[in-house]
Amino acid sequence: MRQAFVGADVFDGANLHKDAVLLVQGGRVSGILGHIPSGAQEVRLSGGTLAPGFVDLQVNGGGGEMVGAATDAAALARLCALHGRLGATGIMPTLITDTPEVTARVIAAGIEAARSGVAGFLGLHLEGPHLDPRRKGAHDAKLIRPMTESDLSQLCQAARDLPALMVTLAPASVTEKQITQLADAGVIVSLGHSEATCAEARAAIAAGARCATHLFNAMSALGNREPGLVGAVLSSTLAAGVIADGHHVAIETLRVALAARPEGLFLVSDCMAVAGSEAQEFLLGGRKILRRDGRLMLEDGTLAGADLTLPRAVQVMVQEVGLPLDRALGMVTLTPAELLRNDRLARLIPGAFADLVHLNADLGLESVWRTGVQLR
Repeated sequence: MRQAFVGADVFDGANLHKDAVLLVQGGRVSGILGHIPSGAQEVRLSGGTLAPGFVDLQVNGGGGEMVGAATDAAALARLCALHGRLGATGIMPTLITDTPEVTARVIAAGIEAARSGVAGFLGLHLEGPHLDPRRKGAHDAKLIRPMTESDLSQLCQAARDLPALMVTLAPASVTEKQITQLADAGVIVSLGHSEATCAEARAAIAAGARCATHLFNAMSALGNREPGLVGAVLSSTLAAGVIADGHHVAIETLRVALAARPEGLFLVSDCMAVAGSEAQEFLLGGRKILRRDGRLMLEDGTLAGADLTLPRAVQVMVQEVGLPLDRALGMVTLTPAELLRNDRLARLIPGAFADLVHLNADLGLESVWRTGVQLR
């Protein structure tokens, strides 16, 4: 049966179509039309905007669970299902700095999730352990360590076995040769949790790094004589994730970043175990994380991930930063999909899976579909 989604503007991943009709058949997009074709089942929406399902490349947990020692393929499936209902129909579950044993376990779980076809699973993001202790943030400094040849071999093999693998690392903990080897194996090397100088960051980019993790947070700042990692990102074509919750990065700073880099920045939730729940605290590596006034913090006040969803991040970008809606939606659809080099993801083009998000006029989340099946 063909479905005709009507009553909302349609964002196709690149352009916004006013008062359009999205045609879906067999869980895939058939096209964007100006009329309802004969025989199609009408799905009437109450205004707002219909967009491709959002893509989140930094998801630490949700529903009371963190990606960690207890993670198996079933846990990854639960995480993908939860975040699908929150608007992110494609996610990269993210393991923050942990032991080699836990890292191996999560990689094995990811490979099994991919082989079993877990809906919404795009691959894994390993945020650490090869970081810079000077910019550890909420990561456990005792577990941060330089990359060994064994680590390198494990990551290169994982990149071959997973749909995609992103690894956040600091130039201080790896060599340029290791970055090149990772990139050649298909790893998305992302610079983060780093005190790198601009020159060191540029050398890592030349070696094969393609991304930066949560721009401005846990990285060397832009200075008048030393541009740092922030300056390297803003003066390059490096992609970069941004946590747009109004707490991690000031609204004015976001405006400056977008003026410097009109393209290449994408939104991430960096969400933790409390996502999709009412819980007010949880444990991270034995340390209590508090949920207070839209923030997640260690007891000493250090930010520890974010209390954020991508629809809320889009709201912040449009309503507080002042970004046009199509640009903000591109930051949760086309831009992260391009980083993954997936030309069928997050686009409403003929043949693409009908992963859809409906936002109301205030940009609140109304409904979500994955392959044409309503999740919310």
